[in-house]
Amino acid sequence: MSPGAVAVTGLGLVTAAGLGTEENWSRACAGTSTAATDPELAEMPVDFSCRVPSFDADALIGRRSTMTQDPFIRFAMVAADEAIADSGLDPGTWDGARVGVVLGVGIGGLASYDTQQRRLRGTGPSAVSPLLVPMLVPNMAAGHLALRFGALGPNFVTATACASGATAIGCALGLLRGGTCDVVITGGAEAAVVPLLAASFARMGALSRRTGDPAAASRPFDTDRDGFVLGEGSGILVLEREAHALARGARIRGRLAGYGASADAHHITAPDPGGDGVARAITAALTDAGVDASDVGHVNAHGTSTPLNDVAEARVLRRVIGGHAAVTSIKGAVGHTLGAAGAIEAVFTVLALERGVIPPTANLEKQDPQIELDIVSDTARSHAAEVAISNSFGFGGQNAVLVFTAGARGPGRGGRDS
Repeated sequence: MSPGAVAVTGLGLVTAAGLGTEENWSRACAGTSTAATDPELAEMPVDFSCRVPSFDADALIGRRSTMTQDPFIRFAMVAADEAIADSGLDPGTWDGARVGVVLGVGIGGLASYDTQQRRLRGTGPSAVSPLLVPMLVPNMAAGHLALRFGALGPNFVTATACASGATAIGCALGLLRGGTCDVVITGGAEAAVVPLLAASFARMGALSRRTGDPAAASRPFDTDRDGFVLGEGSGILVLEREAHALARGARIRGRLAGYGASADAHHITAPDPGGDGVARAITAALTDAGVDASDVGHVNAHGTSTPLNDVAEARVLRRVIGGHAAVTSIKGAVGHTLGAAGAIEAVFTVLALERGVIPPTANLEKQDPQIELDIVSDTARSHAAEVAISNSFGFGGQNAVLVFTAGARGPGRGGRDS
């Protein structure tokens, strides 16, 4: 374990697979997709998505939430409620000045922008909400969590496209190592499944076109993959200085041991086929964690289900890590949640280490022969890894890699069951 590792003491999830970590874990381990026809995308070239189901914001957060918060903020608040409760921390008694909030948000309140823009064009300026700006700007997800929990320490949002959530977690690691905070609420949130964005991604050729079979559309590493599926949600982790967690007798669910980041400086959207930037980020994260590539037993891949990305990532993993690690992509089950993806996948990585089980890559029926990795498919696999990495890459060639190590296993600590 790296001397700079910090404890993961709380986890929270909101995705198309459900509300809460247990519902998400069960769905992911079942290896089934959440993609379905989306009535809100009915006029779009791609009319399906992975949308969060049965989300009653009034019941979960409070009646004013629908008037003051965009869905990406609401998702973050519900996931954070779960993570704080899971950690055993009491916001009513903690030293708020020692608690930070760092979230990754790639886009922000696009749903609110879309709604208010239609009001402006349809009715005029008087119909536009005076609260549009605080619903729209990405930093308000972190701001609302500070208000909810009395977190008075550093409070900010990172925006590195689809690497945003992982970048935020890496920044949180720095705040804890540097002694600025004892606790950081971190992760990511996104709610951008709207016609405007769906149309743009479709025009770009990034989305799967399996309109006749949405459930089979997101298929990372499969020969027949043809693009990703838009998803939404939030993943939140409570991170603590280990001494702080141990002093209060906290359950340590895992440890964040290292972080590495880099830029491809290659293209605005396409990955560098040589993968040098990704290789630098992985190597930097391993060095930061004080572990070797041979120690990595599990990789939660970025694995978007796009033809270029999956091959590029697989080649780098083969070169830097080797073929021994068990690899999975959660995007087969929950779609691509953009700025929230790295955080959601970080939560799943901690769960996989804690429970000694790796969820399968949904819809992987015939592995692309160019991908020479041990990809977990069909069913969840028992695999007691001690070290895992979680990869996240974003438009603009931004790469972020997290290294997690296992916490204590056993009764009351996640066990080994799926």
